[in-house]
Amino acid sequence: MTHRQILNALSGLLLVLFVAMISATIVSVALPQIIGALNGSQSQYTWVVTASLLASTASTPIWGKLADLFNKKLLLQISIVIFMVSSLACGFAQNTGQLIAFRALQGLGMGALQILTQVVIAAMIPPKERGRYNGYLGAVMAVATVGGPLLGGLIADTSWLGWRWCFFIAVPFTITAFALLAKTLHMPTVRRADVSIDYWGALLIAAGVSVLLIWVTFVDNSFDWLSWQTAAMVGGGVALLALATYVESKVREPVVPLHVIRRRDPALAILASLSVGMAMFGGAVFLGQYFQIGRGYGPTAAGLLTIPMMVGVLFSSTISGRMVSKSGRTKPYILVGLVVLLAGFGGLSTIDHETSLVLVSLYMLAVGTGVGMSMQNLVLVIQNTVPLREVGAASGAITFFRSLGGTVGVSVLGAVLANRVATNITEGLAKAGIPVTGGTASGSLNLNALPEPIKQIVRAAYGDATGHIFLVSAGIAVVGLIAASFLKPAKLRDSLDLPAQPKKEDAPTPATPA
Repeated sequence: MTHRQILNALSGLLLVLFVAMISATIVSVALPQIIGALNGSQSQYTWVVTASLLASTASTPIWGKLADLFNKKLLLQISIVIFMVSSLACGFAQNTGQLIAFRALQGLGMGALQILTQVVIAAMIPPKERGRYNGYLGAVMAVATVGGPLLGGLIADTSWLGWRWCFFIAVPFTITAFALLAKTLHMPTVRRADVSIDYWGALLIAAGVSVLLIWVTFVDNSFDWLSWQTAAMVGGGVALLALATYVESKVREPVVPLHVIRRRDPALAILASLSVGMAMFGGAVFLGQYFQIGRGYGPTAAGLLTIPMMVGVLFSSTISGRMVSKSGRTKPYILVGLVVLLAGFGGLSTIDHETSLVLVSLYMLAVGTGVGMSMQNLVLVIQNTVPLREVGAASGAITFFRSLGGTVGVSVLGAVLANRVATNITEGLAKAGIPVTGGTASGSLNLNALPEPIKQIVRAAYGDATGHIFLVSAGIAVVGLIAASFLKPAKLRDSLDLPAQPKKEDAPTPATPA
């Protein structure tokens, strides 16, 4: 393909990637208004995010393997249709149950678009030329990351649009991208004869994690910690994950390559990535809710207030990336990043419904800076410690676990927040001498339906409870920092592959000078 042909096809691919990325961030700020309009609860708020993340995480490796079997262009077009139809369905959802189901379907499309775009670009542009196009990818990711919350808030605040257009807006973009790719993307079907798709591994991992997340959501509300429901759900989830581990040890091309994650540095990098994943997703999801419900700002203002965290991610990842390339060392930047991340979470753990916004912005900037300095460098650690033939599997493993960490983090932090909010509301109503009703104590997000005195109590409850979940995040960040501190201090290699290890028969004998 000529440079002009590549740019024409790349325009459709970048548009697809932009839509897939912005679909997650555009909803984050508008979610409080969406769940309030649908009369949803805090637990349902969490599952609107968790459903799409879990479906995307579990399906991404399968889509990548399917691209080795079937026509990449056809798969990309199918995923665009899945994403477009599910986005329309989300916009027409009449209750939170429907929205959660449609978001899970949208997650399948999101996972497909993100991985297939990368696969098509890799098949279309040779590695030597790929660097000149990376700037376009970086620009799209930056605009989607920063612009998503702002656009979502603006749409939700515009009376003649409303929150449903946060989903509908994806439709014209996807139709345009479909037409562009149909006209400009031409590539032959290259089928790998030895490809193996680990359907059972992905299904068992997703099922095991889902059961445990559902247990986290309902424990201490619908049933006690010590109950037959807890035993059944925890036991079932652990059994499914144990079976998944067995399957992964037997299949030829597992979703999670156990031989890679058994090694010291990849295992430690994955553990640290779990905490970064929780920071990346948890911060974006619950800070938007804090500004709207806890502080009373509108969606647009909430989007503007989350900019410090996004700015921290963008600048720190760019600057630390250049410094790592210059020095060849990753561990110092990872450790500094995780320390800054821990400091940011420590600061956010002190916020309540009256904390100065200047302080909140500084804490968010620290969290964003920590994520930017550590996230991509942890991927480099793994890629630097495995041979070239395992780079794909190792990179896929750390991406899988980082996304899984984000999914688990959103679910766990959401459950902690829901329990804390219910306690705070009950205590606030008791102090005000107002009788407690089930809907109010459960933390309904439809504040417009509440009388003014109760509305203020609910706002204060959310504002004060948000700090509590970031205290949990700080504890998780400590685990990541400890894991990163045990990484071996190694320099990044200059060669594409690890040097070949001498065979035993080629090893020098004691009498031979080395």
